[in-house]
Amino acid sequence: MKTPLLLPLLVSILCATSLCAQTVTVRGHVEVGDETVDAGSSAEKGRESVKHAAKTQTMPSTIVWLTPAPGSGIELPAPSTAAGSRLVQKNKNFEPHVLVVSAGSTVEFPNHDPFFHNVFSLFEGKRFDLGLYEAGTTRTVRFDRPGISYIFCNIHPEMSAVVITLTTPIYAAASPDGQLSLAGVPYGRYLLHVWSEGMTPENDKMLDREITISEGATTLGVIRVPRANGQRIAHKNKYGRDYDKPTPDSTLYEQH
Repeated sequence: MKTPLLLPLLVSILCATSLCAQTVTVRGHVEVGDETVDAGSSAEKGRESVKHAAKTQTMPSTIVWLTPAPGSGIELPAPSTAAGSRLVQKNKNFEPHVLVVSAGSTVEFPNHDPFFHNVFSLFEGKRFDLGLYEAGTTRTVRFDRPGISYIFCNIHPEMSAVVITLTTPIYAAASPDGQLSLAGVPYGRYLLHVWSEGMTPENDKMLDREITISEGATTLGVIRVPRANGQRIAHKNKYGRDYDKPTPDSTLYEQH
């Protein structure tokens, strides 16, 4: 029978059409500092830098993701648009503070406080204004394009959140000790994107760069991000004006 002789040929054809494309787990380490290390630095450099990292620094929320570089020929599966994502308003905070969703996902904004809120975003990403809505009610927003949405409340200036909308399934959040792990990355050229709590709408692309993942290059090295210092993003209200001081406590905004 000649069938067994066709098996090696079939395997070769499948691999030539990228169905046998090699993938790897890409690792890296996030540190708080003032300098950046080019992606692809050796793992040894990463370990040496970790040894000298300040022990007292708190790791800010950091998200890293990869998208195919232009002309790379890499085709990644579209991430699923999961339902049920929520940014809850409670105790004059958004919970969670950072949310990652795929483009096309719908996010709920339930108000669990005993007073009104007015959620809005006027930056790159998704622009919206949910208007004034009362306790126990919910508004929804469809995040239909990739980008970083900085979200605030028009009544309470201390409230802020970030929604990162992606078109790639390859992303990871840094662990509390700064470790990163991105699984299932095919070999090839990518754009590395980084968002960290210390960034602002004006500089949230400052760490983006091109990298190459190959058999001999499977690490991101050390990614240094700005210090967050526990400060919220300075911003105006939805009309581009300073907030009233103090935050309004009139019956217009309270419910009993």
